[in-house]
Amino acid sequence: MSDAVASPAALRSLADAQPVPFWLDDPAHRPTARPALVGEERCDLLVVGGGYSGLWTALLAKERDPRRDVVLVESEEVGWAASGRNGGFCAASLTHGFGNGLARWPDEIAQLERLGQRNLDAIEEAVARYDLDCDFERTGEISVATEPHQVAELEEWAHEARERGVGEGLTFLDESALRAEVDSPTFLAGLWDRTGVAMLNPARMAWGLKRACEQAGVRVYEHTPATRLDTRGAEVAAATPYGRVRARHVALGTNAFPSLLRRVRPFVVPVYDYALMTEPLSDEQHAALGWHNRQGLGDSANHFHYFRITPDKRVLWGGYDVLYHYGSRISREYHQRPETFAKLAQHFFRCFPQLEGLRFSHRWGGAIDTCSRFSPFFGTAMEGRVSYALGYTGLGVGATRFGAEVMLDLLAGRGTERTALEMVRKKPLPFPPEPVRWAGIGITQWSLARSDAQAGRRNLWLKAMDKVGMGFDS
Repeated sequence: MSDAVASPAALRSLADAQPVPFWLDDPAHRPTARPALVGEERCDLLVVGGGYSGLWTALLAKERDPRRDVVLVESEEVGWAASGRNGGFCAASLTHGFGNGLARWPDEIAQLERLGQRNLDAIEEAVARYDLDCDFERTGEISVATEPHQVAELEEWAHEARERGVGEGLTFLDESALRAEVDSPTFLAGLWDRTGVAMLNPARMAWGLKRACEQAGVRVYEHTPATRLDTRGAEVAAATPYGRVRARHVALGTNAFPSLLRRVRPFVVPVYDYALMTEPLSDEQHAALGWHNRQGLGDSANHFHYFRITPDKRVLWGGYDVLYHYGSRISREYHQRPETFAKLAQHFFRCFPQLEGLRFSHRWGGAIDTCSRFSPFFGTAMEGRVSYALGYTGLGVGATRFGAEVMLDLLAGRGTERTALEMVRKKPLPFPPEPVRWAGIGITQWSLARSDAQAGRRNLWLKAMDKVGMGFDS
């Protein structure tokens, strides 16, 4: 979709939108924040970060050994960042999609797909077992072609997946079949992954995991940033503003925020992603749209949109712009960007002209972590006492549970099917230092936009990045 100036109608649709994430604007379900840590704590396992990565790590640690003493610290409140404001797409893919996984780990792709499906099954089971009130619906996701060259790409992915024995849940939809599911004049074809994606309410998922952790005995401290790690004999000490935690092991789930391990920081850059949420559709608007099977959707461009419908018939519309700020700067001032919201609104009504007159109720943005291979990487530090998982690149709703399993495996020093994966054993290429980082990301973004405008043709810069395994995505 082009970046044409937003129409007056598109701008009017934003007039009443609240500048807060829709999912977090939910006082009826938001739990009370836990007090900050004051003084000294000791534990077997310290988990740093109260997003999905940290929550799953704490909960799975207690599942593996209920006697294990676990403490979780969060700098703000549980679920306040990417875990509470994402689109709610819980994907089985561990590799940021089949195509990316196939390009990077062709010999392991069938195994990675199987492990991903098993991970999603485990999330669904946990939702039921812990009574996580998060509107979990295993509807699948449709990858949508909006340009002719993308139709051939979707057909190729479906063929390759079946050739490798992992395409059982895939259904190719021609234009008429796709528009029978969700009607847009921009849709040309789609690939429906019927079993590999669930839709959920992301904030309520995080809040439910917090409750499950506490019921399992995890001690949760909010408004408690960990500021430094040091070794103290056989323990690791984490400094906080009002105290300290001494632990035998530490798991880091800080993702987009600067790692407490400085040597890991070059592998991740924070990028800003934005989304809109509409007011509820009327019965007539819903009938004009279709979407009765409630799948998640995403178009196939480099600068892509993701969109879904909620249980109360609102439409979330996000993506397209992916913004990096010089020096990997993270700031709340970047959470609102009027020019991006105007662009998203314009694109929304081009996709769904039958919804003209609909208004947006919420607009928001925030930082996510990305790495050069678009999918998580793992490691240990401080003689194996500290583990980390980073680089989920927008697909962490599901993959963070797998990452939690890997972090716990690494801390246990135990070889597993997970730790034997090349994906786990090897790291992506680091991003270069500034100002080369900023310039390289800018050139890549420009090149990706050119590729979208030129039927997917990749210029010499993108071909060179492909060859060395370097990329930039969300």
